[in-house]
Amino acid sequence: MTPPQRQRRQPREQPPSRPPGPGPGKQKNPERLFVVAGPDGGERDGDLDLVALIVARADPPPAATPEQSALLRLTMTPLSVAELSAYLNLPFSVITVLLTDMLAAGLVTARAPIVRQTVADRSILEAVMHGLQRL
Repeated sequence: MTPPQRQRRQPREQPPSRPPGPGPGKQKNPERLFVVAGPDGGERDGDLDLVALIVARADPPPAATPEQSALLRLTMTPLSVAELSAYLNLPFSVITVLLTDMLAAGLVTARAPIVRQTVADRSILEAVMHGLQRL
């Protein structure tokens, strides 16, 4: 036995057709990324990876681009390059170009993330264990 089919009282409306183009979250103008990153005339010596922490050292100068101003506002507290890329909805490569230019200008500081030791110190573990046993 097949279940009965429900019939609609009103005809189903078709959603308005969307013009063909980029989907949600995609850049409409790919050349804009070149404009954001600036010309490739200078030498960029920046080794930034996704987990490098960026901290602002100065307020945005009047001649700063909107992206640089946004980066400086976001980095009042330390943020990783990956977080900045996500917050500004820009590719990692564009963010690194912007940040290396800002590093050269002295507007931001890049810090390597804190690397934890693979094995904790035995004396610290014993001290914690004895402290817990005394409780």
